[in-house]
Amino acid sequence: MTVRFFSFGKDSMVDTFYAIGLVMRLCQSISLLELLHIYVGIESNHLFPRFLQLTERIVILFVVITSQEEIQEKYVVCVLFIFWNLLDMARQEQKRILMSSLSPCRYTYSMLSVIGTYYSILTWLSQTLWMPIYPLCVLAEAFAIYQSLPYFESFGTYSTKLPFDFSIYFPYVLRLYLMMLFIGMYFTYSHLYSERRDVLRVFSIKKKKI
Repeated sequence: MTVRFFSFGKDSMVDTFYAIGLVMRLCQSISLLELLHIYVGIESNHLFPRFLQLTERIVILFVVITSQEEIQEKYVVCVLFIFWNLLDMARQEQKRILMSSLSPCRYTYSMLSVIGTYYSILTWLSQTLWMPIYPLCVLAEAFAIYQSLPYFESFGTYSTKLPFDFSIYFPYVLRLYLMMLFIGMYFTYSHLYSERRDVLRVFSIKKKKI
């Protein structure tokens, strides 16, 4: 019985992309509208850090995972999707407090505050959980790229020859992107940490007024 349960768990992780891959691609494509919202001023946020974060996901999801069926069956895809969604939940709570926008979380926290649960603890948690989650996201993305390299080398996907004896060997491009991924993580992490500091400061001011 234990063996069957474990087997079911393994199959579920392997089939993650086939089950929700289309939904994830649709959601990540729509999320690009956030850049437009920031640019035209609908949303108050910094464009460059958000651009880096969305670019990471688009490259990993569409270029690395979608193009290689062998990668779609790896456990890292399931782990990556979980981390992405956890990080998005934390980011939405940051924006909710900074912009005072309406969201289901707002009513949840209001209800909990009425029954005596300390709002400050929940706010601190929502602003702190992303700190280990985001580096784990980047590590999972890097591991997905690392696992994909042999398949890009074998199948020659995206590698092409150009005129005048020039050529693009895509595994080299991925290795270069792998280094850039960690550089981008530094800038994005610094931005998210700055947002965390602003959120906790805003909440502290609101708490004193109450």
